[in-house]
Amino acid sequence: MTVCPAALGLTDPTDWPGYLGPNRDATSDEKGLLRSWPAEGPKVLWTLDLGPGYGGAAVSRGKVYLLDRIEGKKDVLRCVDLNSGKELWSFAYDARGTLSHKGSRSTPAIDGDYIYTCGSFGDVHCFDGRTRKSVWNKNVWKGHGGDKVPEWGICQNPLVHGDLLILAAQTPKAGIVAYDKTSGRVRWASPALPGMVGYVTPVVANIDGQDQIVMITATSRKERSGRSAPAGGWGEGDDSGGVDGVVLGLDIKDGKTLWTYKGWQCRIPIPQVTAIGDGRLFITGGYMAGSAMIKVRKDDSQYVVEELYTTRDFGTHTLPPVLYKGHLYGHCTTNSSRDGLSCLSLDGLLKWKTGESPAFDKGGYVLADDLLLSVDGRDGILYLIEPSPEGFKPLAKADLLDTEECWGPLALSDGKLLIRDQKRMKCVAVR
Repeated sequence: MTVCPAALGLTDPTDWPGYLGPNRDATSDEKGLLRSWPAEGPKVLWTLDLGPGYGGAAVSRGKVYLLDRIEGKKDVLRCVDLNSGKELWSFAYDARGTLSHKGSRSTPAIDGDYIYTCGSFGDVHCFDGRTRKSVWNKNVWKGHGGDKVPEWGICQNPLVHGDLLILAAQTPKAGIVAYDKTSGRVRWASPALPGMVGYVTPVVANIDGQDQIVMITATSRKERSGRSAPAGGWGEGDDSGGVDGVVLGLDIKDGKTLWTYKGWQCRIPIPQVTAIGDGRLFITGGYMAGSAMIKVRKDDSQYVVEELYTTRDFGTHTLPPVLYKGHLYGHCTTNSSRDGLSCLSLDGLLKWKTGESPAFDKGGYVLADDLLLSVDGRDGILYLIEPSPEGFKPLAKADLLDTEECWGPLALSDGKLLIRDQKRMKCVAVR
C-alpha cells in the first residue's frame, strides 16, 4: 500500500500524523535509533497523567495530540509539547456513559492545522489547532441510526484521505461514512455492511491502480467452545443459524462494494487489513480466528478474490502485524492463546513464537531503522528487538509501565517514543 504524505497533511518527515503512523502500518523512516540501552533503560523525557484508556498519540510539528477521557462524563483532546510534556491546551465535550474496559479507544488524525477525533460514543470532531476550537462535529453512530453502543464502544481511528474523513458507522443505515473533511457534510454513506458490528478501522489500499477502502465485519457464528471458528471453515459445533462476517472492498468515490471475501471469520475483529503489495491483503484477528492471505485483482470490469492460504498458527488480537523483509511480526497472545510475539513468512509458515516468555499480551509496536520497539501489554516492559525470521532476538528491555492492559498503539517522532498504560503516557528517548 502506498500512501501520499501530502494526503495526510504531513509537513515534517518525523511527524506521526495518526493511527499507526505516516503509512498506518506501524513503520517509520527514522534513522539513528539506539542499538542498546543502559541498565536503567532509555531516558524518560517526561510523564503525563491520563485517565484510563487505550487511545494512542498523534504528533505533528512538535505537538502531541491525544484523546483522553474523564470517565463517565467527557472526552478531552489534549495538546502537549513533544519536547517538554507541557500541556498546551485542551478541549472537553460531554460524552456521558460507561463501557466495558474504561476510557479512550482511538488515535487522532492530523491533517495540516486540523485534528480529527472519534470518541468512544461516536462523537466525531474536527478541531482547528490554531484557534483550539471545534470546527464541526457529528456522531458517526447516532447520526446514522445507531441505537445501543457496542459493548466495547466505538473504536474508530479517523482516516483522512484526500478531501475525505472516513469512518465505519456499522449501523443498520450506514456501513462506511465519508465526510467532507472541511465542513463535516456527508459526501457518501455506504449501505449497511454484511455481518455483525466489529471494532475494525477501515484502511485504504491501492489495488490495480485504484484506491479503495477495505473493511472487515464480524460473524455471530461460534464453535461449541463459544469462540469464533478458526480460519478455513466451520468445524463441529457450527451454529448454522448465525451470520457470516465479510472482508470487502469499497469504491472510495462512492462507497459501492467492489468485492467480498467470506473465507475468514472472527467473532470480534479488531486489527485492520495489512496491505502486502501486488493486490495481497493479510487478514488477522483473535478469538481463534487465525489469519488469511488473499489476492485481489481486476479481471476486465470485475474484481476477483483468490484465497492464498489460511492459518491457525498466527493471529494478532488488537493490532495488525508489521511487515519487514518478507515476514510479518505481531503479538499473538489473545484471550484464547498464549503465543507471544510471533514471526510468519508471507507464504504462511510460522517461523517462531515467544509463547509466554515474554507474553507480549496485546501491546503496541513500531518498526524503525531495522529495529522493533515493542511493549508487552501485560507486564508494561518495553523491548528493543532485532526482527529476524531466525528467532527472537531481544537487544534490550526496560520496565517502564506499571499497570496491566498497556494496549495502546505506540508513536515515534524525532527519536521520541510515546507509550502509555492505564494511568499515564511517557515520552522515551530512543535515539
